[in-house]
Amino acid sequence: MSDCPCGSGQAYTECCELVIKGEKTAETAEQLMRARYSAYANAETDFLSSSLHPDQREGHDSNSTRDWAENSVWHELEIINTQDGGPDDTEGDVEFKATFTYEGIKQTHHELAHFQKEDDTWYFESGEAITPKPFVREAPKVGRNEPCPCGSGKKYKKCCGK
Repeated sequence: MSDCPCGSGQAYTECCELVIKGEKTAETAEQLMRARYSAYANAETDFLSSSLHPDQREGHDSNSTRDWAENSVWHELEIINTQDGGPDDTEGDVEFKATFTYEGIKQTHHELAHFQKEDDTWYFESGEAITPKPFVREAPKVGRNEPCPCGSGKKYKKCCGK
């Protein structure tokens, strides 16, 4: 038995495969998120389409989804945060990072995914990519030829800038 790609520590056959094959419904938004990640990792693209909210299926590009799923190496799913999305909720959000390699480039996709439950079935409704915040330097930048801020009296390039 192989471990489930979702990172739960359970066997795939006892975890996400049950949801993907329709033998069990996802009880929470997070469980559906994990099953969708595992579906990408195993190129189960029919499940990716069927777990989309019915209102979102019209513009879904299944060929691109299949290409991305089949031609990527899926490394890790990290659940950052969940808000609502429990068994008694009708909506929920899951923030996650999915790490994968596509066309030889290792990447991390960071997203806030929104899920809706209708007729006791959870669906992926929409997602918003979360981009890294720009780095803001607190201290002014020191040029190579400026005096070293450590107070040595040397130029920065000959002291701490080595």
